Amino acid sequence: MSDTHTIDEGLYSRQLYVLGHEAMTKMAHSDVLISGMRGLGVEIAKNVALGGVRSVVIHDDQNAEWQDLSSQFFLKEGDIGKNRALASQMHLSELNNYVHVLTQSGELSEDLLSKFDVVVLTNSSLDEQLRIGSFCHSNNIMFIVADTKGLIGQLFCDFGEEFIVYDSDGEQPISAMVLNITKGSPGIVTCLDEHSHGFQNGDYVTFSEVKGMTELNQCSPMEIKVLDIYSFSICDTSGFSDIGTGGYVTEVKMPKKYSFKPLEEALKEPNIIPSDFGKIERHQCLHIAFQALHQFVKENGRLPGPRNETDARKLFTIAKAINADALVPVEMDDSFHEDLFSKVAYMAVGDLIPMNAVIGGIAAQEVMKACTGKFTPLRQWLYFDALECLPLETNDILNEETCAPRGCRYDGQIAVFGADFQKKLGKQKYFLVGAGAIGCELLKNFAMIGLATKEDGGCITVTDMDSIERSNLNRQFLFRDRDVSKPKSDTAAIAAKQMNPHIHIVAHQNRVGEETEHIYNDEFFTELDGVANALDNVEARMYMDGRCVFYGKPLLESGTLGTKGNTQVILPFLTESYGTNRDPTDMGFPMCTLKHFPNAIEHTLQWARDEFEGLFKQPAVCVEQYLRDNNFKERILQQSDLQTLNTLETIYNTLVTDRPTYWADCVRWARNHFQILYQNNIRQLLHNFPPDHVTSSGVQFWSGPKRCPKPLDFDANNILHLDYIVTTAKLFAETYGIQWDTDRASIINILSEVKVSKFTPRSGVKIHVDDKEMQDDAESVDEDRLQELKTKLSDASVFQGIHMHPIDFEKDDDTNYHMGFITAASNLRAENYSIPPADRHKSKLIAGKIIPAIATTTAVVSGLVCLHLYNIVQGQKTIKRFRNGFINLAIPLFAFSEPLAAKSNLYHDIEWTVWDSFKVQGRKPNGDEMTLQEFLDHFKREHKLDVSIVTHGNALLLAPFWVEEKQRQHLTQRMTELVRSVTKNEIPSHVKVLKFEIDCSTDDADMGRPPVHYWIS
Repeated sequence: MSDTHTIDEGLYSRQLYVLGHEAMTKMAHSDVLISGMRGLGVEIAKNVALGGVRSVVIHDDQNAEWQDLSSQFFLKEGDIGKNRALASQMHLSELNNYVHVLTQSGELSEDLLSKFDVVVLTNSSLDEQLRIGSFCHSNNIMFIVADTKGLIGQLFCDFGEEFIVYDSDGEQPISAMVLNITKGSPGIVTCLDEHSHGFQNGDYVTFSEVKGMTELNQCSPMEIKVLDIYSFSICDTSGFSDIGTGGYVTEVKMPKKYSFKPLEEALKEPNIIPSDFGKIERHQCLHIAFQALHQFVKENGRLPGPRNETDARKLFTIAKAINADALVPVEMDDSFHEDLFSKVAYMAVGDLIPMNAVIGGIAAQEVMKACTGKFTPLRQWLYFDALECLPLETNDILNEETCAPRGCRYDGQIAVFGADFQKKLGKQKYFLVGAGAIGCELLKNFAMIGLATKEDGGCITVTDMDSIERSNLNRQFLFRDRDVSKPKSDTAAIAAKQMNPHIHIVAHQNRVGEETEHIYNDEFFTELDGVANALDNVEARMYMDGRCVFYGKPLLESGTLGTKGNTQVILPFLTESYGTNRDPTDMGFPMCTLKHFPNAIEHTLQWARDEFEGLFKQPAVCVEQYLRDNNFKERILQQSDLQTLNTLETIYNTLVTDRPTYWADCVRWARNHFQILYQNNIRQLLHNFPPDHVTSSGVQFWSGPKRCPKPLDFDANNILHLDYIVTTAKLFAETYGIQWDTDRASIINILSEVKVSKFTPRSGVKIHVDDKEMQDDAESVDEDRLQELKTKLSDASVFQGIHMHPIDFEKDDDTNYHMGFITAASNLRAENYSIPPADRHKSKLIAGKIIPAIATTTAVVSGLVCLHLYNIVQGQKTIKRFRNGFINLAIPLFAFSEPLAAKSNLYHDIEWTVWDSFKVQGRKPNGDEMTLQEFLDHFKREHKLDVSIVTHGNALLLAPFWVEEKQRQHLTQRMTELVRSVTKNEIPSHVKVLKFEIDCSTDDADMGRPPVHYWIS
């Protein structure tokens, strides 16, 4: 990639959806210098290399020390005494074959600096920062300073006098449908009131397809002023030809110019971006604290010692002097500020991987902004701290002795938290669910902090059922080219052990769910200290949340979407659970919109995905079941008549009507299918609803969101038309196991001989206008046709020897024709409805439901998760010590808040939350199990509850509306016998606890009860 404009979409696919081709191309021509290869420097270098710049030069004059191993994940114990840059070069080079990684030592001269587009300094003196910052500012070289000291971090950006941003947020341009536009000064645009238009004051927009006021369709971008959520004003439209109706208004991203101060000026007049609105008063103090640390090093040749009171007093004295000379000094209250600066001094030599991940991820994103002009740059200072991770009673457990270096790889962490805490980390047992992007970053962090490193019990269990794909390599940094097709969990575990040979990891390839509860059973969860989710789907998150609530285990939850990320800590008996406020489910598009009235490319792409399933998967699945499953016919006959008819019609068409013998048959079928979809169906639609059709209320039918379509005439010389034929015929042939030949010249020859049946639109054909109309007609069935198909398909042996091959959609294989079909099918339908088409890249994003991803966001999120982990391992029991987070590195935005407390409920004046349960021992002292009657008696006796309803999952075990005989039969059965009898399933041998829900006859309608955990052994 470094020498051409070609972007490797197979490698960068997920990042391309964040940055786009133009920004990626700019990165491919950018050279970056990163000075300082301790933990923070290597974190930045890792993310920048994964991002795909042309070259990264890593600079360091120093040799590796024990303390570096606290967070420098590419250094090993054998590298102690070697140059840090040289020892890291090979590992960084392996991350991305397109990026040249070089090393440099010695002075950073002006001749050297002038070769780079971006210069990043870490672990540098203030004098060095000022010298290099001045030169970079004068020579239009983007300049970044990053630093961490224990639990505090600093970031500074200077992108010169005139830095142009071409896309401030990376969001898709907003588009809205226009209802009308008035003539006036200014003109008022009113949008359809289905949704808010979403625009903001100062946005620029263009218009298309406006009728009447057609001049707007040719206008250059114009600024708007928002009036309300449905309307806004534009330019003077009084001179335009007519009142405007219909059409579309679309946001245009306009370039913005930013000016930066050089470091020397910015030090004196700092503009600090809030990293946490709950800590704003602390940011200015940290600005002074970092300057004081530089001065301390200058005077003493070292940083303040861990928990050294003398050094802490010296630092505070220096800080007060710096503050006194500031243009706007901070009002320092001696007790408050002395405590703050003492904490800074105590942990100044600390080197923590979570802090480096946070600051390093943000810094790397700023490097990408500097290279591309994509996203809003940080202007100009950022201070981030996690002081809430320090123990509350620090004087009792942290002192010079407990925080002194041990000559071990954890010295940088011991300096902050002490040696005893390190032992606690080593004994932890954690379950990591997922070994993708976040999972890789978490394993790296776990290895560096020394989680689960002790022989006496520590262990990390990681599970991921997926194998490594090439597109993973861009952000799942534990994997290399040689690892493609290997299991993610195994490979990630091996890589983590290479970073820290003392870590104990067990790798599984299991899905989490009911089917693996014999593995992740009561014994497994009981022994855990906590769970970390690294998942990409809500279903698995909800499941793991439920398991953690059931077993009372902490859960570390996180996720990313492009430059956005979030973290949530779930704490037993303190916070709400993940499932308390579940995100709304995507309801999809109305069926009638997809079938007849699309107005956006998203609609045509979903239609194309449905076509793929309906042509190349479902028919083959149904036929295989019909031919080989003796119970299949019985099952489909138990469905509704409409479902049965549709299934039998699919089987008959696949086996009889449409079944090809040769490749040429598949080409002919594809040509006729084109005719049906893009010509005949559209003509029938226009026959029912002509272009000038008016509804009964006098409104134009083809208006608002309904776009009037036009039929397409097939042309074998049209590339898009031929794309559709080639991909459709190939996939159709594949389902039948027929050899295909995608040579286009031979396909055109076959097409020249195809006779397409003449089509005449028919009257009386029902076309549904909305989904309600469709549902009302859902039970309309052609009984004669149903009986005919039942007869024709009564004997499956007639089709003996036929084998079908269902095709599962796979978006990431460019050789399988799947995305080729989706793109062609969607764009042809878009052409029917005059919708702007989407290229293959955008089609893949939408149809493949791809989650955009970039390594920088993942790094930041993983760092924030591990800051939660510090607090959990310490045993913090106060919500105020935790900070859930939301970030958007594009803007940039950082928002943190305390977790929400678990909601309290009442029964008999007793409070309970989602974490509580009734615990019932099912075995009586004599060893017998209690009956349902004894179960009810237990609640009457122990909890003064008259239980009238008992359920187990979806199974009803007791109900007050049952007849007396049925109730009596259930009441005499033992609980496990009753569960087996009602559910018709055996209780798996690994299950030790059954979960029941109860209701009481005296309950108010909205009153709930905790669940019942019933111990059966």
